[in-house]
Amino acid sequence: MKLFDTHAHLDEEAFHPDRPETVQNAIDAGVETILSIGITAESSQRAVDLAATFQHVYAVVGIQPNYVAQMKPNDWELIEALSTADKVVGIGETGLDRYWDYAPIELQQDYFRKHIQLSRKLDLPFVIHCREAEADVVELLQQEAAGAPLKGIMHSFCGSPETAAACLELGLHISFAGMLTFKKNDELRETAKQIPLDRLLIETDSPYLAPVPMRGKRNEPAFVKYTCACLAELHQKTPEEMAEITTANAEALFNIT
Repeated sequence: MKLFDTHAHLDEEAFHPDRPETVQNAIDAGVETILSIGITAESSQRAVDLAATFQHVYAVVGIQPNYVAQMKPNDWELIEALSTADKVVGIGETGLDRYWDYAPIELQQDYFRKHIQLSRKLDLPFVIHCREAEADVVELLQQEAAGAPLKGIMHSFCGSPETAAACLELGLHISFAGMLTFKKNDELRETAKQIPLDRLLIETDSPYLAPVPMRGKRNEPAFVKYTCACLAELHQKTPEEMAEITTANAEALFNIT
């Protein structure tokens, strides 16, 4: 089985004791590609460094919306510089967050636009974080799209069917994480059933929110197989078939062969 974890935070402190072993565990589980996602300028630099260290790891660079108010004067220039580094395949994570009150929404919107514009300039997909801000995210995306398809991902999707439909109409891919496997998330599973096969992606968002049956443990890229199996059942596919579908989608979107 050939798997692709489109969203992990491999630079996080939780992986400091055993990062090489964690990557090897993923490879042993069939994960051929892991994207390490930046959330600050510093973590984006670490993602690039990890991509240079591990053959199966690629980097995505950006400033997550909760951190835009903490940016230092040259942080955005560093993101722009890192965006053309070797094995950088995407921009983000970006987006909007109304759950945490860490940054004014206007500042989040400003940098969301900057990330989209950078991704368009480089022809790289952008990775969207959305928490309690679905209407705001869709509105901004519609403004930025101006009628043209967007090249991006709704990461760790847990939104409404209406938001999913709007994002699909804009050309986006929908990525599901371990929350899809949680018992309480019947509505999310119903939404996942409606996503066209050619727009589906899977991820861990590790080290956070491990899927069932690993819930409560530190999440890691190897566990993406459980989300894959859940998504496969929803679409009446075998896990192997869903792995092939989601991996092909990710490889095409991120231009990784």
